[in-house]
Amino acid sequence: MKGQRILVVDDHPEIVDLVKTYLEREGYEVATAYTGTEVLPLVESFQPDLIVLDLMLPGMDGFTITRKLRADADVPIIMLTARDGDQDKIAGLELGADDYVTKPFSPRELVARIKVVLRRTKGQTPDNLIRIGELVIDPEGYTVTRNGEPIHLTATEFKLLLVMAQNPRRVFTRMQLMDRVHGYAFEGYERTIDAHIKNLRQKIEPNPRQPQYIVTVFGVGYKLEVPTDAP
Repeated sequence: MKGQRILVVDDHPEIVDLVKTYLEREGYEVATAYTGTEVLPLVESFQPDLIVLDLMLPGMDGFTITRKLRADADVPIIMLTARDGDQDKIAGLELGADDYVTKPFSPRELVARIKVVLRRTKGQTPDNLIRIGELVIDPEGYTVTRNGEPIHLTATEFKLLLVMAQNPRRVFTRMQLMDRVHGYAFEGYERTIDAHIKNLRQKIEPNPRQPQYIVTVFGVGYKLEVPTDAP
């Protein structure tokens, strides 16, 4: 991460400043631009490792910039835009964008996605990744993928999954999970864990009605099972 360069392009200065602040906290070197015409010269001089690129830019739009960059460069691009239609996403990805984030967005999620794209494109594989079946959990990047596809979890869902993934096949009571995730546990509120488990299953399980990862141990609680065909 140290020394890696990110170019942030958006015509809203407040968005640029916000993203820049979060990235610099993580140790990245950041350059910024507010118009499409600034991008190609900056790519030439700054040599970014990744570009966060808005679509709707004055001077030259993000689609055109991506097309020009892909003609002779393979720098990773994450499109950042208020346009969330499927056609725009497909068009951007077909042009060669590596990811697509819609506004409004979480700066932390954007940073996590940047880390994932950089690891993938730079061939980095952190030692602390947790692999269970088709799931890959990155405790530092706060990300989860299944078969390489990102799964978007809330902070509570991620913590819940991480606690169980760090202790596979161990059975946790609801009170234990509440204490691990929130730092406290109150009798009568432990059933809120059931709601989080339900939502988590909807996101990570191939078939939520027949879960293969998060297994209910009746009368006790839950555990994270390792599929028998997992490597």
